[in-house]
Amino acid sequence: MYWFYRQKKIKRKDHLKIERFLEDYRALKPARYSYADIKKITNQFKDKVGQGGYGTVYRGQLSNDVYVAVKILNSTKENGEEFINEVGIIGTIHHVNVVRLVGYCADGFRRALIYEFLPNDSLEKFASSDRDKRLLGWKKLLEIAMGIAKGIEYLHQGCDQQILHFDIKPHNILLDENLNPKITDFGLAKLCSKEQSVVSMTTARGTIGYIAPEVFSRNFGNVSYKSDVYSFGMLLLEMVGGKKNLDVMVNSTNQIYFPEWIYNRLDSGEELGIHIQDEGDAKIAKKLAIIGLWCIQWYPVDRPSMHGVIQMLEGEGDTLIKPPNPFASTNPTLATGQASGRPFNSELEVIVESE
Repeated sequence: MYWFYRQKKIKRKDHLKIERFLEDYRALKPARYSYADIKKITNQFKDKVGQGGYGTVYRGQLSNDVYVAVKILNSTKENGEEFINEVGIIGTIHHVNVVRLVGYCADGFRRALIYEFLPNDSLEKFASSDRDKRLLGWKKLLEIAMGIAKGIEYLHQGCDQQILHFDIKPHNILLDENLNPKITDFGLAKLCSKEQSVVSMTTARGTIGYIAPEVFSRNFGNVSYKSDVYSFGMLLLEMVGGKKNLDVMVNSTNQIYFPEWIYNRLDSGEELGIHIQDEGDAKIAKKLAIIGLWCIQWYPVDRPSMHGVIQMLEGEGDTLIKPPNPFASTNPTLATGQASGRPFNSELEVIVESE
């Protein structure tokens, strides 16, 4: 009798285990939810975790063990394109370095996107803070850079169609419980054939400071996957320097553009001036800086592909060749939409994301 009782108890336990798994599995498959479901998932929007130009993000729970981030799209700014992009693109791809879409809501004018919940916030938190950067460590920063690069390469080469993100920046890189990076926010992304080397665009898109020059003006070349490479380069330099512009001059009205400043330091053989104690960490910082400068070459043809970037990240930093000076003939002031001697096409409308 005891043996039969034990067997029945084990089977019941196994049954409950399977049912719980299936509940979580069903919750993780992209599904459509009503707005009433969204309110229930977020516990009446109790736990706000973020705010962006296109909406507000709340923490939610789908089942016992499945936590999610619910992005309520701003109906006054969102015209449907971001929603279609997110569901159409993220809902069909799977990669360890791309955030997973769990579900969505399209209930009248109310739209929401439900992602896997990543507890460690965005890379921006760590890139902009010297203290948080020290907590991470430079080896981990290198691993994060590698993960982002592999995610972008997957978007460019690993999908049925090439996916150009157009908004690569620290704010759009989320970190999971193990601090592995995941690319998010595909609202400005474009799909194109892998054989298509040029992307047709009538509007510039992205975040000021990370937008490649050719996205503003065709005077610099054609828009392609190399535009994402440029944004990744700016992200790397921000990881190294902590700020997009480093105030190394007393006069705050004449701040030195950080990428140009770091190039000048490398060109003169000076140290980067970043507080690093370990020699190995200094090598990693220099390596990331050199790769970042290769990625932000002013003309797309001079930038590496993401596959080339990964090879550089995997290789020894000592073997890296310093890139040509991307600022030799142009003083980049992208924040004002101008470049000396090369005016941006004034007819281009600019779609920008707030950080």
